[in-house]
Amino acid sequence: MELGFTIMRRYLFAAIVICVCCPLVQAHAETEPPIEQKVEQLLNKMSLAEKIGQTNLRGRSSRAKGPLPDSLKATVRAGNVGAFLNVMKPDERDELQRIAVEESRLGIPLLFGRDVIHGFKTIFPIPLGLAASWQPELAESGARVSAIEATELGVNWTFAPMMDIARDPRWGRIAESFGEDPVLTSAFSVAMVKGFQTDDLSNPTAMAATAKHLVGYGAAEGGRDYNTAMIPEGELRDVYLKPFKAAADAGVASMMTSFNELNGVPATGNKFVLTDILRGEWQYDGMVVSDWDSVIEMIAHGYAADKKQAAERAANAGLDMEMTSDTYELYLAELIKQGKVNDAQLDNLVRNILRMKFRLNLFDHPQRRKVEKSTILSAEHRQLAQQAAVQSAILLKNDGALPLTSQGKIALIGPLANAAHEQMGTWVFDGRAENNITMLDAMQQQLGKQNVLFADGLAYSRVKVQDGFAAAIEAAKRADRIVFVGGEESILSGEAHSRADISLPGAQEALIKELAKLNKPLILVVMAGRPITLGNIINDVDAVLFNFHPGTMAGPAISDLLLGKVSPSGRLPVTFPITAAQAPIYYNHKNTGRPANDKDYVPIDDIPVQAWQSSLGNDSHYLDIGFRPAYPFGYGLTYSTFDYSNLKLDKTSLNMDGKLHASATITNTGKREASEVVQLYIQDVVGDVTRPVRELKDWQKITLQPGQSQTVTFTLGTDQLAFHNISMQNVTEPGDFNLWIAPNAASGLQTSFKVIE
Repeated sequence: MELGFTIMRRYLFAAIVICVCCPLVQAHAETEPPIEQKVEQLLNKMSLAEKIGQTNLRGRSSRAKGPLPDSLKATVRAGNVGAFLNVMKPDERDELQRIAVEESRLGIPLLFGRDVIHGFKTIFPIPLGLAASWQPELAESGARVSAIEATELGVNWTFAPMMDIARDPRWGRIAESFGEDPVLTSAFSVAMVKGFQTDDLSNPTAMAATAKHLVGYGAAEGGRDYNTAMIPEGELRDVYLKPFKAAADAGVASMMTSFNELNGVPATGNKFVLTDILRGEWQYDGMVVSDWDSVIEMIAHGYAADKKQAAERAANAGLDMEMTSDTYELYLAELIKQGKVNDAQLDNLVRNILRMKFRLNLFDHPQRRKVEKSTILSAEHRQLAQQAAVQSAILLKNDGALPLTSQGKIALIGPLANAAHEQMGTWVFDGRAENNITMLDAMQQQLGKQNVLFADGLAYSRVKVQDGFAAAIEAAKRADRIVFVGGEESILSGEAHSRADISLPGAQEALIKELAKLNKPLILVVMAGRPITLGNIINDVDAVLFNFHPGTMAGPAISDLLLGKVSPSGRLPVTFPITAAQAPIYYNHKNTGRPANDKDYVPIDDIPVQAWQSSLGNDSHYLDIGFRPAYPFGYGLTYSTFDYSNLKLDKTSLNMDGKLHASATITNTGKREASEVVQLYIQDVVGDVTRPVRELKDWQKITLQPGQSQTVTFTLGTDQLAFHNISMQNVTEPGDFNLWIAPNAASGLQTSFKVIE
């Protein structure tokens, strides 16, 4: 871990040297007028057409080929475009920027956007995987690497991080999220913003980050992309908006509206969110961009009759820049002339865009930075990616099969054992399979080719035919242990890739059951973009190591974990259901008036024939699967064991605006060095509106030697207990609270305290 922090500090120091130690830059900064003054001076020079031009984000498909058309260059020359998305070649970016700066009337530089989500060329674990590390500093390091690599090729704006709270594993974009909890998500969101942007957007290695998607996208009905979200305002503020507020406070350069409608109003035209909350309550002065075509999609939503009304509603809601669609370009001038959009409103939109460009220092340094030696895919970057993959892996089950010994032969089976592209996961437009190391590569290198017998059994994860089974079973018969590497191909998660059945796709379960018949140690390694239901095969395997698509260095990272060179330390950032029918599922749910309990629950197979209708325990559960998840939020095993003891509070009554200290002793009771994520939860027992059964408030990740103990202390303030009451006031109410220091959201040491007025 220390190596990663050292590398990150080295890059931060280098950025400081570039930005501060150059005398010319420093002298220039001392004489420059404030950014707001420069924005106003430029705005006063702009024609109506040039102002509208700044609101246009022109996009190309990531698969587009051929040279840039002359018509596109003419548009830039005329000042009718403010930003580009998916201009693929660095020299094309250079040429468009040169035209904008040298040949347009006012020389306003362009933004070049790209989906740099969890890596540019060096691919880190997907965001859900990064969150599984419970180490925001790893996400910050990964974003720093991404920004360094991307800015080298002229990308100065990324559409990340995604901070949608995700409670439904069927939703494909859960892969891009940091999970289901607002506190954990906020921490990772801020970390990635800092990694992308540094503390100074004018840093040549900084790229503007985008907080997306504003807001409620992860609450789409049925886990289906682009769908309706109905969220009560209190929950909207206490859960879904929290990460965006944290990002705004951290200085995120831009925000992106979501595709979904929120409580009947599409997010791209939602004035309550974009103006009342974002600009009014939060005083956010960054830029807001739509998602791809989401302005014109308000027509399909039924919120706009045509493109002209879509432009009117988006502009009046406070949307600064329109991605790919052209309603602003076509209709804003007419809408202003008709008085349907105020010209002062257009000025506000343009101010936000220009402010971001000045903060990026594009007017003084519009072209991409020059480097003497490329750091793309450098050894340092790859080492950080491997470290993140190691820390993100979650051990869900281990009946003694792990760690593997180096003796004997291993049968490496499964569709993802040697799938360099698939291990990267979703949103890797610039990642390349040839730069990745697979599990087959890594394990054969570590153990010798003669000791690792490979047969994929299935060519890819969705294969249903079983013609590869025989070779896989034959390899397994010749081995002492079996490692099955399965899960989802990268295409099965991400945008528009929702799944109703979230078990292992294709014939993977069938192959696992055939391998289990050999009665040899069978280890399941999963790479996926979402929680996977494992109930059909969990009893057939001896261990499960779960990885949310781990990226470029998946092979070395997982091999080191399997061979015990390091002990798994990842913990779940989402709740794992037994079946998709439990979704949406999340730990911080409400209690209901009849909470389920073990005493009253009668499983479906135990129900007597012709049982009396009310004899089964009338509480909140499913007859066939009960009321618990497969694995709770925060869960994860390691190659050691930990004991929690000696829970203490320094006070049991807490005055309003006060703080208390909660501590517990954590002891490594096993035989190996290992890490534990110690989690602090609370429950507000009675509230003006009902409160969740638990809420995460803090955590610490500690590493202990065998037999070593450490007292972990948390500081909890009454401000952390606040919520929005029935009157939408953010308040901390006096009353009783429960508190847990725990290894996950379903267990731990419990005590209580009071808040008094």
